[in-house]
Amino acid sequence: MAIKKIGISARCDRPEVIEKVSEILAHFSSKVQIFVATPTAEVLGIEGTPVERMKEKGVELIISVGGDGTVLRNIAKMKDPLPILGINMGTLGFLVDVEPENALETIEEVLYGFSYTERMRVDVFLNGEMLETATNEIAIMSAKPAKIIQFEVYVGDCLLDSMRADGVVFATPTGSTAYAMSAGGPIISPRVNAIVVVPVAPFKLSSRPWVIPSDSEITIRLSAPKKEAVIAIDGQKSYRIKPDDVVKLKKSRFPARFVRISDTCFYERVQRKLA
Repeated sequence: MAIKKIGISARCDRPEVIEKVSEILAHFSSKVQIFVATPTAEVLGIEGTPVERMKEKGVELIISVGGDGTVLRNIAKMKDPLPILGINMGTLGFLVDVEPENALETIEEVLYGFSYTERMRVDVFLNGEMLETATNEIAIMSAKPAKIIQFEVYVGDCLLDSMRADGVVFATPTGSTAYAMSAGGPIISPRVNAIVVVPVAPFKLSSRPWVIPSDSEITIRLSAPKKEAVIAIDGQKSYRIKPDDVVKLKKSRFPARFVRISDTCFYERVQRKLA
């Protein structure tokens, strides 16, 4: 087989997911070397390898068993992400293309070689220090429920908008079908290198979603004294920000990579998922 080493990482709170991982291990352990992510391995009672160390072990792709959240967590652990093949054991699943009943057949095909698509990510900085890299979105919300925040958004040196709102979402094309879409933003094809800026419940009717070039540097500052906010990255990690803090967003040098398994076009996939 063309592929010699693969990784597996799964959500660990559902028995059917662990059962699917065990099935994959039983079927492929004699055909390819498999590294199992540490949390998943602990549930199975076997030796594990941290996802962040799989690349140095020579792993060529990671099979993510779970939902979109599992995929995002796996990507976030890697500075320069390995290609991901998602097995859909979640709900909607925009980032997981393979249904459980097709998992073994699809993995068998992928092991003979695969291609992948690259999707842009966004580096997040707080006061000049890098926090995380977002695959889906960065959301800035009030630290107090049901309270609006005031903030300014700059693109380069130009003021994009001064907003009073429940918050604002900055989404990649990948994340345009997640929180940003729910907040009224447009759906962006992954082939478009752009960042979507979507105010959440804005006070002004003139505060509308924007689509800006991906190579733009975005700066966000809170403009109301004594009001704090929370910045959430891919719904996984969050940080408090104060009025004197400066948040900057820049396109990452390291994209997310997704194994291509079908020729179904993006628009048809979205229509099928949202039907």
